[in-house]
Amino acid sequence: AMVMWGLTAAAQRLPFLPVRAGLASDVMRVNPSLRTVTSPYEDGEELVAVPALRLDAALVHLNRADAQGNAQYLGPDPYFDDLFCEAADAAYVSCERVVDTADLLKEGGPQSLLVKRAFVNGVVEAPRGAHFTSCVPDHDRDEPFQRAYVRAARDPEAWPAFEERFLSGDEDAYQAAVAAFHEEEA
Repeated sequence: AMVMWGLTAAAQRLPFLPVRAGLASDVMRVNPSLRTVTSPYEDGEELVAVPALRLDAALVHLNRADAQGNAQYLGPDPYFDDLFCEAADAAYVSCERVVDTADLLKEGGPQSLLVKRAFVNGVVEAPRGAHFTSCVPDHDRDEPFQRAYVRAARDPEAWPAFEERFLSGDEDAYQAAVAAFHEEEA
């Protein structure tokens, strides 16, 4: 919760937000730089002053976007993509498909329009740009590839071959290598 409130404070251009999160935990002990504030109202409640988490840049991937930066998320869990963009000095959206602004509501309701163009510096169409994670309903998480990644990342001797095969080229080379990986696994 404290990360969300820190991003919210940054998005609202506030130095901090007073919250209850963290009061009944070791957060204050583990993070001695955190401070508390007292409510100026008659309740006098002591709250944690969660500092703004200002970001230099944000790169988020959503399902659809228009060229101006309005971006749509069609999956079940919107994460913090809107907060990342609003809390950042510069924000960039990659998406499965760039569409005309008028077409944004053809696949989802107004609540699916998470990212507003005022907070976006650039948009790029990047199909499967969230791979190996999901971008539902466009594609699910690639579990076999993720397992291969984890195996390689754990083994310093296996990592160079993984890096050469999947990470040494451009996006087209990456997608071709992933497709070949799945053909081998079939």
